Amino acid sequence: MVAGGRSDGDRPARVDACLIAGGLYHDIDYARRELLDLLAEHDQVRVTVRDDWEDTATLGAADLVVAYTCDVRPSNAAQDSLRAWVEAGGRLVALHGTNSALDVGGPDGVVIPRCFPTLADTLGGQFVAHPPIEPFEVNNVAPDNWLVAGIDDFETTDELYLMEHAESAALTPLLTTTWHGTADGFQESDWTSGDGERLLSYLRPLGQGAVLYNALGHCRGHHDMWPHKDWWPTIERCSWELPQYREMLRRAVRWAMGADS
Repeated sequence: MVAGGRSDGDRPARVDACLIAGGLYHDIDYARRELLDLLAEHDQVRVTVRDDWEDTATLGAADLVVAYTCDVRPSNAAQDSLRAWVEAGGRLVALHGTNSALDVGGPDGVVIPRCFPTLADTLGGQFVAHPPIEPFEVNNVAPDNWLVAGIDDFETTDELYLMEHAESAALTPLLTTTWHGTADGFQESDWTSGDGERLLSYLRPLGQGAVLYNALGHCRGHHDMWPHKDWWPTIERCSWELPQYREMLRRAVRWAMGADS
């Protein structure tokens, strides 16, 4: 299950990838298409696409997994299967809302249920809130790590994910930002205390494998807030429009395939 697959002589080894793309409130079709294009840059990668985590047989046989979801809540069995796959040497690239669960429409704003503890621990954190989409600075705090080497600090306009991390010391930060404020519309809205440093991307080693998380990459089309809204007025592509984000995704795919530089 470690990326590398099967080879014949000098020919590139086949690599079996599983792309998990599904969920709510985002343009999942756009993200799925863009990620498939990135994976297709490597001729040896063969991709199976799923919209949730429940096909544990396909996931368990994959050499690598890439995930872009929002409010996709895996069963306990699926959480355990993913955990075991990573611990056995799998590399998972998880993007944006993959660590999110949202209960929307209540009187207290958006409530974040802690409903998938094993997944949250595997991913290294869980989404809790975000302020309105607006520009913020992204800081490269690991310039010697090849996953972000040569990428200068940059500004993006995106959802700034505010996350909780049960084992912060186990994470290797790659990108951060600094933000204090109120995340209006969320039950857990007060983010005014502390030093304000917020993780945006990090590595989470786990057993023989690892997770590479990048919380940037919001996207939404006109029809993606259904059933709460019939029409969303703007097309949102956020960090997807930046060359820095695209370069980090390309490196993330290479990393998931087994590269270390």
